[in-house]
Amino acid sequence: MELDLDGSVVLVTGGVRGVGAGITRAFLKAGAVVVTCARRPAEVPGASFVPCDVRDADQVAALVSSIVARHGRLDVVVNNAGGAPFALADHASPRFHQKIVELNLLAPLQVSQAAFAVMREQPGGGSIVMVSSISGRRPSPGTAAYGAAKAGLENLTASLAVEWAPRVRVNALAVGLVRTEQSHLHYGDEAGIEAVARTVPLGRLATPDEVGACAVFLASPLASYVTGATLPVHGGGEVPAFLAAAQTKGSSS
Repeated sequence: MELDLDGSVVLVTGGVRGVGAGITRAFLKAGAVVVTCARRPAEVPGASFVPCDVRDADQVAALVSSIVARHGRLDVVVNNAGGAPFALADHASPRFHQKIVELNLLAPLQVSQAAFAVMREQPGGGSIVMVSSISGRRPSPGTAAYGAAKAGLENLTASLAVEWAPRVRVNALAVGLVRTEQSHLHYGDEAGIEAVARTVPLGRLATPDEVGACAVFLASPLASYVTGATLPVHGGGEVPAFLAAAQTKGSSS
């Protein structure tokens, strides 16, 4: 059995850089027709691009309408657009926190609503994949609003899966540490990146294409009975800090 999405029409928000580009490449490899969107133009070979700020309802409506007008359908949406700069909660303004929640929680809801209006009317329905983060499952110091929004995104995933079944499946990925072109901004030089990688049980950071493969799986017929689920993509998570601090090798919780 292969991840075959030949001819499926897929929208990947923020699908032109980093993890998003890896997701786009994975769907292209699976045979899908892929449309990407972002605020700033960029190209992934084989995919088409439409400029869109996913926080703007009118732009989202125009984006989905343009995809249907060109391709006649919309089979899969991957809500990947998101992120947050580092800012301690007591230093960040209310407007800053509002923007982070808008991008990471309300925008995926908005895109999903527009997609569902199309998917529920077409043969075969559709599939929506949310790109969440392990920051929504553990403390997220320095990105508190982001972590809270991602926690909300997992609940949103489960809620929409119930509301929109059986026509549309809704799932999420809880993504861990990924090596992208911006890893140095988060982890420092190569030595810093390698040090961070050693905290992951698999001993390395994920690649964007590995995250993409998981998104393709959730969108594919191989996951036809999976909805309302969040798949951890984190290489085993994080080794508990107490193990490094413990004085005996046999320590356990």
